[in-house]
Amino acid sequence: MLETSARLLRLLALLQAHRDWSGAELAGRLEVSPRTVRRDVDKLRLLGYPINATGGVGGGYQLAAGASLPPLLLDDEEAVAVAVGLRTAAAGAVTGIAETSVRALAKLDQVLPPRLRYRVNTLSSAMVTMPMSGPTVDPSTLTAIASAVRDHRRLRFDYVSHDGSESVRDVEPYRLVNGGRRWYLFAWDTERSDWRRFRVDRLSPRVPTGPRFVPRPLPSDDLAGYLALGMTTERHRYRAVLTMHGSARAVADEVPPTLGVVEPVDDDTCVLRIGSDSLDHLAVWVAAFGFEFEVHEPPELVEHLRTLTARLRRAAWRDSPGTAPAGTPSPEGPGPS
Repeated sequence: MLETSARLLRLLALLQAHRDWSGAELAGRLEVSPRTVRRDVDKLRLLGYPINATGGVGGGYQLAAGASLPPLLLDDEEAVAVAVGLRTAAAGAVTGIAETSVRALAKLDQVLPPRLRYRVNTLSSAMVTMPMSGPTVDPSTLTAIASAVRDHRRLRFDYVSHDGSESVRDVEPYRLVNGGRRWYLFAWDTERSDWRRFRVDRLSPRVPTGPRFVPRPLPSDDLAGYLALGMTTERHRYRAVLTMHGSARAVADEVPPTLGVVEPVDDDTCVLRIGSDSLDHLAVWVAAFGFEFEVHEPPELVEHLRTLTARLRRAAWRDSPGTAPAGTPSPEGPGPS
């Protein structure tokens, strides 16, 4: 049987790891009687841990939110993950996150055992985090959205679109999406009766939140893939579909997820879906990825590639008249038939 102090720490770790425990489950885990569990719970309450009893006599226990944050118990892997995450967050896209992360990291670093501090320092010394540019998001805005998502409450906010127009939106919020440099809200727009994605740095939530809503099925089981396709392809004027002669992993190494979506076909080929408002951009991108490829859509891209290829050939051979490969149009264009 564990000593009292060790048993209290074990009980606290169990309560923090799982939302609800029955008294019998806790007694079995700790190898004590339910009466001892009740006494230990009372001791933790005296130390400031808000623990609610559920279900009356013989019921269960639940670690609740309190007026202040009590000490948390982290295992080795959790402590390393938190420390590395705090260091990385110093360059995040949330307003004021750098200073807050440094303060929290200083507190954590003070209590890390030497073996874990060494692991954290080893990882940190090898990491370089690129600073974020552009607008940042206020933490209170993220918290307000996350709370509405959790509680299934309608959200109203003032929104500034990419062209500067302002509007008031009423949505059912479903997910907060982090796209690296940007935070997005994925929601059902009640006025437009459709799914929409909103830049969080462009919205200002109105309080209080709206009524509860019954969650509707998401548009895809693979929400990350659905959002990536919408952000990289669907919103553009030209939507290209190409077969790339390279493995999905190799192509994905060259195509950032913010630019295109890669779908594996077999070990040697994959499908790339990519969009742009400019055929020039599409043509240069697909040619620069370094793979043989075939264009399936749009037909305008095929014709544009032919025009661009002829232009590049003329530029490459302009200073060497008479040496261009057979079939290459001259700088002046094709001769008479």
